[in-house]
Parts: sequence; structure tokens; C-alpha cells
Amino acid sequence: MLKKFLSVRFWLTVGLICSVLFAGWSIYYKVKDWDFNLTPNQTTPVWAIESHLTFKPTNKPIQITLYRPDGSRIYKILDESVVAKNYTVREEKDKFILTADPQKKDQSIYYRVSVYDNKESRGKIKDTQVPTIKAPDFDDTLLPIAQQILTLSEEQSGDSVQKLIRLINQPMPDETVITFMPERQDIRATAHVLTKLLALKQIPARVIRGITLEEGKKTSVPDVMLEAYDMQGKRWLTYDLQTGAIGIPENFIVLQRGGKSLVDVAGGVDSAMKYSVLKSVNSSFGMAKYRAKSARQENLFTYSIYNLPISQQNALKWLTIFPLAILIVVVLRNVVGLKTMGTFTPMLIALALVQTGLISGLIGFGLIVGIGLAIRTGLSKLNLLLVPRISAVVIFVILIIQVCAVLGYVYDWRVATSVLFFPIIIMAWIIERASIIWEEEGFKNAAKEVINSVIVAVITYFIVVNPTIRHIMFVFNELNVVILFIVMLLGTYTGYRLTELKRFAPLVKKTDTNGRK
Repeated sequence: MLKKFLSVRFWLTVGLICSVLFAGWSIYYKVKDWDFNLTPNQTTPVWAIESHLTFKPTNKPIQITLYRPDGSRIYKILDESVVAKNYTVREEKDKFILTADPQKKDQSIYYRVSVYDNKESRGKIKDTQVPTIKAPDFDDTLLPIAQQILTLSEEQSGDSVQKLIRLINQPMPDETVITFMPERQDIRATAHVLTKLLALKQIPARVIRGITLEEGKKTSVPDVMLEAYDMQGKRWLTYDLQTGAIGIPENFIVLQRGGKSLVDVAGGVDSAMKYSVLKSVNSSFGMAKYRAKSARQENLFTYSIYNLPISQQNALKWLTIFPLAILIVVVLRNVVGLKTMGTFTPMLIALALVQTGLISGLIGFGLIVGIGLAIRTGLSKLNLLLVPRISAVVIFVILIIQVCAVLGYVYDWRVATSVLFFPIIIMAWIIERASIIWEEEGFKNAAKEVINSVIVAVITYFIVVNPTIRHIMFVFNELNVVILFIVMLLGTYTGYRLTELKRFAPLVKKTDTNGRK
């Protein structure tokens, strides 16, 4: 038992289990917090909102309170800026305070903000602290009417808030509603009255203002919705003031909750605010940095490969696929039992095929090996020493590649030009090794090893060339740790290879015929 506990295979198995758990945890937080995914070329919409404030100064010191969008889990702020000449800008949690000396000319101030995301906790903002309810200021005349409206609303469907909204929006409203809400067509006035009616039912409610994000949208009037507090779920629910539907609509960003205005101007008159919306698209990798910062994982992202320059990331995309290619070679050699020209020569051939294309590359490979073997056969008759002989083969391979490149360019033969991408030393080594096997073991064995190398290279090629697999191995590069332990575990395998099972099959049949086990 102790010997088994201390065995290499046992500890490698433990390491494999730990690596799988680590990879699973790492993939989980990358998907959840950094928004990585299993498919390449994913993009994230980024919305740029520009607020343009204009007003006339009154020759008094100016103070402007400009409320910022809600940087909650619904939308996250990517960046923001205030363009205001001659103003001092002070940033606070939910607003900007702009101050300036008295001005004479009409003022123009721009506030620009870029936001992203529209996924998490839509219309369900958690708030464990129950908000206070402000008593409605109904006089003795309006209070009985308000109570009568609450009674009439019970005939409608939905929760308490939806019942009120549907009562008010009836095509033929009750006379009591018309009396109580003569300006019911003004959605902002309707929202404020609803908050008072809900206060009578001990339901906290507030008005929210926002912008529906549409490409090229321009407006001077923000959209208005209603939020009411759900006592049981301890969360704020958002209601459409026209239909009573629960939830924040798609592409809606909240600019303010519960306030009376989006901007306050002291020292100016005739203020007006206009909003413009522009949509752009960023890659998921480009947004990962901001998502990590939002999830408080900025340090973790800083020491990741995704923080490197793009040129270095592109190089690493190929390096991160190497372990998977190595695993394929190990399985085909140690488990299947295919003999190849060297251990990782098929992998290098596969990478060359990625550059040349499969068919062109295979023809070019066969061309170099065929000509090289013919030249190597002639060199063997000269009885050269090993190092000079291999050096001569390398030089001949270089000359072959040069001739093929020139002919391919002149006659527009893509097959001939593709040989430029094959590694010279590896090709020379394949030719030399095939020649030695040919001399010692015969042409059949030499051809078999070359063909096996090509088969493994083609299998590896189809794995490496797949963009989804390359994307997964780069984005979730912790999988390489799992591959590492799988490769080491395969190194402890001492059983029969698949090709050996076929090879020794006649012995098994003979044993069964004799009645022996």
C-alpha cells in the first residue's frame, strides 16, 4: 500500500486532478468576469453617449451639478470626460461639480461617457437595506380620491405596481382617474404621481431617467421609468410606465435614480441638455482589461499574457497550441505505436503545412524528400564522413529550395514556392535518416516511417489549423497544465501499443488453439 502511495503514477494522477480543478476554476472566472468565450472573433458593443449642455449666464458665479450615469452592474463605464473651457471640474461619486467665474457669452459644455455590457442583474438591483417611505403630500381633498384609485386598481391584473399602471393607461379611464390625473399624457408627471400613490400602500418607489441606446439617436428628453421596491425579494424592480412590464428594456442605460433633474445650473438661465448616441464595437480581448478592473482583478490581469502587446500575443497564440500538438504526437507514438522520423518532426511539418496549405505542402514535401534521397544515394558512394555528408545534404536542400522558389515564381507554381516554408535542417535530417534506414532495414521500412510521419503531421495539421481550437488554447491556456500531466502519465504507460496488439495476434490465436491461457 505504501509503495503504491509513493509511486510516480499516483502523484501524477493527483497532479492531473489538481490541474483539472485549477483549469476549471480559471476558465470559470475568465468566462464570468472577463467575458471570454469558446468561439473566436467575439465582440462587445460599446456605446458612446454625449451630453451637450447650453445656457445663458447671468453675470454671477456659475456652479453646475452634472449627474453621472449609473455605473452599476447593468452597464459599466469604460471612460468619461468633461469638456468645459474656463471651468474647474470636481468629480464625486455620482456627479461632476463644475465651477467658474461669471461669464458673458453663451455657455456650451460637453460630457462624454462610453459604457459597455447589458447582461447582469437587469432590473433586479439588490438592496438589503429597506428604503424609507416619504409620506405623500395629498391634501384633504385629494387623499380620498387617491384611496379610491387604489381600490379601483385592485380590479386589474399583476402586482400592486402593475395594477396602478394598467388602471391609469386604460383606453377609457374612470372619471376618478381623469379627475386625479388631468396631465396623465405627461409621462414624467405620471411617474411622480405613481410614487405618491404607492407610498400610500407602503411601497417605496422612485423615478428613474435614462437613455435608450440606439445608433445615431439624438434627443433632448430622457426616457422615464418607475422603480418600486420588492419587500420579499429585497430588490428594486423596474416598470414600464406604458405597459407595466417588469425589467429594464434592452439597451437602456440609467442616468439617474430618484432625482428631480439630470443637471442643475446656478448662475445661468434657459439651460438645455441634448443627448447623442454612437455605437462602436470592441474585441473581447480589448475589453478584458476593463472587465478585470471592474471585477477587482486588475492585478491578476496585469500578470497575464492578455496584457502583452498584440504582436507578442499573436506569437503566443502559436506557442499555446504546441502542447496539444505534442500530446497528439505522444498518443500516436506511445499508445497507437506509429514510428515516425524523430519525436517531434511531424509537429514541425504540420506547422509548415499551415503556412503552405495542405495539398501544396504535401507535394512540396514529397518533392524535397524525393530529390534529396536521390542525391543522398549518390553521396553514399563517395564514402564521406558523417558530419560532411549531413552538411552536404543541408546545402543540397537549400539549393533545391532556391531552384523551386525561382521556378515557382517564374511559372506561377504555388506548389514550388511552398517549399520555402519547410525547415531546412529538419528536411535534411529526414533525408539523412530515411537514407540510413533504407540502407540498414530496406526501402519498405524507410518509406513506412516517412509515411507515418506525414500521417501524424496531417492529423496534427487539422488540429492546429482549426481557429476555434487555437482560440480555446490561447484564451484558456491553463489547459496546457492539464496536458502536461496527461503527457507525463502517458510516460508511465508500459502496456501494449495498438499496433503491437495486431502484431502479436497470431500468438494469441495459437495459445487459444492449444487450450492454454
